[in-house]
Amino acid sequence: MKRRDAIKLLGAAAASSVACPSIVRAQVRPVVGFLGSVSFKTFTAHVDGFVEGFKESGYVDGRNVKIEYRWAEGQFERLPGLAAELVRWPVDVLVTVGGNVSALAGKHTTDKIPIVFLTADDPVASGLVSSLNRPGGNMTGITWLGAQLGAKNLELMRELLPAVSVIGVLLNPARPTAEAQLRNAQDAAQTVGKTLRVFPVKTHADVAAAFDQARSEKIGTMVVASDPLFLADVHRVVEVATSHGIPTVYFLREFVVAGGLMSYGADIASAAKLCGDYAGRILKGAKPADLPVQQTTKVELVINLKTAKTLGLTIPITLLGRADEVIE
Repeated sequence: MKRRDAIKLLGAAAASSVACPSIVRAQVRPVVGFLGSVSFKTFTAHVDGFVEGFKESGYVDGRNVKIEYRWAEGQFERLPGLAAELVRWPVDVLVTVGGNVSALAGKHTTDKIPIVFLTADDPVASGLVSSLNRPGGNMTGITWLGAQLGAKNLELMRELLPAVSVIGVLLNPARPTAEAQLRNAQDAAQTVGKTLRVFPVKTHADVAAAFDQARSEKIGTMVVASDPLFLADVHRVVEVATSHGIPTVYFLREFVVAGGLMSYGADIASAAKLCGDYAGRILKGAKPADLPVQQTTKVELVINLKTAKTLGLTIPITLLGRADEVIE
């Protein structure tokens, strides 16, 4: 082909692209923003589950889609800036994990880009969506049992240490679901015949102070209520609980993997997988307003036998038999 003809051909192709921008767009991989309130190290289950669900929807990072991750590393004040950074990219879908702090950062940043959230908070009461069945707007997502499971954790501690009369609860009073968490815990304490001692925790520094106070009051066990605040530094929370010698039950397996005694909470990988499915459906044309908010009910009991030994505890065979995972 002569050089003059080649130039004409390239010029025609460029003109065609200008006339039909969809042709150019079709050649560009869509971008999904993934915004987490904590760190990748803490949220590996969130990422793994999302990637699996996304893959089942036909999308693989680096092949036909690009995933841009942003992590606040527990510094929640960074979330609005990170959300804005992803929106400016721009991303085609924004996925938020790690509670309402991430979801609200996304909501306040854009009302145009579709958002898929994963949270344990009530998305209606929190103002994320209009209703579960008809979310409206640009947001939808997955919720997991948070406040409801706090009551179950009290029952587990009763089973583990039946002679203990007072159970302490670490709870963030600033959390939107704090009242529901407290109410469920109080009802559960009454049901199992225990006294509840609530320790309000608003900052990381409050965690150590709460365990100091619990030890001085000779509190026999502790329950950590669901909140991203505690996920911001999982290892530190576990270290404080263990060093104080207080058997503690947590709301996610990440704490037990880090050395915590026991957790009873949502199977986050399964919940995040649903987020991946929703993100895939939206990339294929579905509207967030038409996708009802789903609530995952799959939960898991995880026990760390090494930690139990350190605390001088023998885990009842009834608990071990029901455990989904035992870490030795």
